[in-house]
Amino acid sequence: MHILILNGPNINLLGLREPDIYGSETYEHLIQMIRQHAHERHVAVSFYQSNHEGSLVDRIQAAHNDAEAIIINPAAYTHTSVAILDALKAIGLPTVEVHISNPDERESFRHYSYVSEYAEKTIKGHGLQGYLEAMDYLIDTYPDAE
Repeated sequence: MHILILNGPNINLLGLREPDIYGSETYEHLIQMIRQHAHERHVAVSFYQSNHEGSLVDRIQAAHNDAEAIIINPAAYTHTSVAILDALKAIGLPTVEVHISNPDERESFRHYSYVSEYAEKTIKGHGLQGYLEAMDYLIDTYPDAE
């Protein structure tokens, strides 16, 4: 199985951006943590992070040819991007939405997620560990994906 790990705006600033909400670990630490877990679970992972909505849409569309599943943290685009939702629906890959913090416990504008209209599971407020939980869910739910 090949899982695309897709991250939206400002995730590249982990460790720097609001550490009281997102923690002190860096984006590089997150990537290494996911790579290690993928190695232990015998799956391939690739990573893409962008602060630009169109770039994220392009990468989702390309995933149709090179991934069996997606883990996405759309960050701020969670609450605004019909384009990301439509791209996910168009390619039809199993998708888990991840949020490091719990948007439901934050400002009211963060309570709605367009991505959750498609994602089969959403993991909120589990910190960086949420990515590993998402990976385990996909591996255990789709054991025959190649």
